[in-house]
Amino acid sequence: MSDLLRPPTEIAATAAELLGELRAAAPLTHCITNKVVTGFTANVLLALGAAPAMVDIVGESGMFAGIASGLLVNLGTPGPEQREAAREAVAGANAAGTPWVLDPVAVGALPVRTALAHDLVAQRPTAIRGNASEILALAGLSAGGRGVDATDTPDAALDAARTLASEWGSVVAVSGPVDHITNGQRIVRIANGDALLTRVTGGGCALGAVMAAFLGTARATGTDPLDAVAAATLVYTVAAERAAVTASGPGSFAVALLDELAAIQPAELADAARVDEAALSGESAR
Repeated sequence: MSDLLRPPTEIAATAAELLGELRAAAPLTHCITNKVVTGFTANVLLALGAAPAMVDIVGESGMFAGIASGLLVNLGTPGPEQREAAREAVAGANAAGTPWVLDPVAVGALPVRTALAHDLVAQRPTAIRGNASEILALAGLSAGGRGVDATDTPDAALDAARTLASEWGSVVAVSGPVDHITNGQRIVRIANGDALLTRVTGGGCALGAVMAAFLGTARATGTDPLDAVAAATLVYTVAAERAAVTASGPGSFAVALLDELAAIQPAELADAARVDEAALSGESAR
């Protein structure tokens, strides 16, 4: 396993390459997401260089998922039509080979979204993104957190993440002070970011959309999904760190984050990245 591990410089270099390719391609990123964060999510994608499309209408979502580069399904406000649109979009994505991200917002104690999350995860998402409590609940190892807030740490959710990755063939990203991203064999840990991300509605949800955009780019270039999800996380969290330097609070941070996502250059990632990769046996990256 150790021969497969990459040094931090290589992980950052892959992220830089994908960011450049994303901006050149402007991947069409289909988002079925919650009503609270739709506008912020679209603006994050636009700032990054992707093309957002918020198509959640039954009769259109499946068709659109087939032509999009990547799909996000976020379960934050799963009304009846949106639940059906999500199922339709996932079927369309799978039929077309479109990579897709499942964000199981607030699963666990809330029965409607929890049942839907279990239905969708069985359709083998390319990636699953959530906080530690959501990942534990999706794996059936916890009742979930406090609404959308995690009450567990990413380290506590590592076994759950490995289980989900192994069972469904997904890359699993556990968000937290240190993001943990695994394909069931390897884990990438990213320590970039800022606590102000937790003070802005959509800070985590928008990351799921960024992952979908990077996965769409990765599909076109033949890049491994683990690398794409790690790249998305690194770019987003480095931009958040830079935004926090000039922000005076959550409001100015949200605006600064958009500006930094637009401004960040691929060559800047290497110096900013606080990242390592290891085998899930606990072996350290070289």
